[in-house]
Amino acid sequence: MAPQLVTSSPVQASAEAGLQVAVQVREVRRARHLSQRQLAGRMQVPRTYISKIENSKAIPTLGSLERLAAALEVNICQLIRDSRSRRDEEVAAILADPFLAEIAAVLPQLDSLQRTLIYGAVRDAATGRRRSA
Repeated sequence: MAPQLVTSSPVQASAEAGLQVAVQVREVRRARHLSQRQLAGRMQVPRTYISKIENSKAIPTLGSLERLAAALEVNICQLIRDSRSRRDEEVAAILADPFLAEIAAVLPQLDSLQRTLIYGAVRDAATGRRRSA
């Protein structure tokens, strides 16, 4: 039996892109402490349009994305970035720290038990937990 190739349809890809834009618009708007009404006022559109974008009921055109970005005072790329680009940004931010970059360079040389112990220690440090002996 031959393996099946799974591809997404243009409609499915468009819906996924719309969802990502929706999440980004909502996150940036909230980070800027703006209500939907305030953002709509900056864009000179009805508040319901912002609601539809944030709930993936409407996918903004390129022109609307440009106006959204201007109203939110961000680069348009921030509104359309996907999970992969966000992960790449997070990795770059982590590797900007010299100590973490040094640890990352050593990880491939460790065996699985050593890596597990390092990951556990880092996770505990990040969450503020202490291990007792």
